[in-house]
Amino acid sequence: MFSTTLEKVSENCLLVRGDIAAEVARLKQEHHGDLAVSGPGLASAFARLGLLDEYRLVLSPVLVGGGKPYFPQLDHLVPLRLKETRTFQSGALYLRYQRA
Repeated sequence: MFSTTLEKVSENCLLVRGDIAAEVARLKQEHHGDLAVSGPGLASAFARLGLLDEYRLVLSPVLVGGGKPYFPQLDHLVPLRLKETRTFQSGALYLRYQRA
């Protein structure tokens, strides 16, 4: 759990407060397979550091007129390649992109 405000987490979690890039590198060494991140704040931090290999988005057909941006402002383009799409009965759309 990456947090700047939590004091403790449950026993099945690890609390990380320090260097995100170093912690992700350590996790990749210890755990094989995919690591997932969610939430606009943490995802933005990962994107700025170039730590995201894949973006999985679900677009819902609802306009709310506000909210926190999910993607950070970057000083460079990040080319993406569409790898998968799904449309749900609700009208929601799943999009999976990989960095090109």
